[in-house]
Amino acid sequence: SDGEPEILKKIKQSLIPPLHLGWHIRRKTNHFSYYNEVVKEFSEFTNIDPWLINPYFKQLKNLNFQERLGEEELSLIVSNMLEKIQAKYNQYGITHEPYVVIKADAGTYGMGIMIAKNSEDVLNLNRKMRNKMSVIKGGASVTEVIIQEGIHSEESIDESVAEPVIYMIDHFVVGGFFRVHINKGKDENLNSPGMHFIPQPFETSCIMPDQGRPCDDEANRFYAYGVIARLALVAAAREMKG
Repeated sequence: SDGEPEILKKIKQSLIPPLHLGWHIRRKTNHFSYYNEVVKEFSEFTNIDPWLINPYFKQLKNLNFQERLGEEELSLIVSNMLEKIQAKYNQYGITHEPYVVIKADAGTYGMGIMIAKNSEDVLNLNRKMRNKMSVIKGGASVTEVIIQEGIHSEESIDESVAEPVIYMIDHFVVGGFFRVHINKGKDENLNSPGMHFIPQPFETSCIMPDQGRPCDDEANRFYAYGVIARLALVAAAREMKG
């Protein structure tokens, strides 16, 4: 997020990932646009609803949280997306309350993130939240955001909400870890102070699903996570090529 490190600017050997994929240039919506294409192809091949593996998202530019510029448009996007999510929940019998996550389109470290469960949430931000949403790592101003469908975290460890993070080497899924937060719910951002990490070696290779076990068995859940990771890797490769 802070730009290209001086020590790497004139380096001759290849860098992976390349400098142009740093968060000073990269945008989350760009990656998800590529992921959207990959999922569309995969879903047509497997004959599944792409929504099952691809959350809704939309980009909004020219925002200024401090001066409340773009607030009405953001509120409308949130309202429309929540309606679309609820329609899918009704279709699949999901009883959770839908929500969206609003993130700075650039940057990492869990900064510039808020959750909205209705359109009023973005119209009634207090000063503290406006300040939080206005800057990211390095003090860069937030003028572009991604509004993304929130996914409820169904994994838990010792009754604490957890979310899986998958490791890959080349195109191989090799394991992962859980991000765990004892003070957060399944519809909250776990990437926040108080989180901790638990290694999660896979019980099986996860190359193929285990048809002798239930669909929601741990081995099959991690197979599904591995599929998503590999699709995201293809999207990242396309993003890197531009």
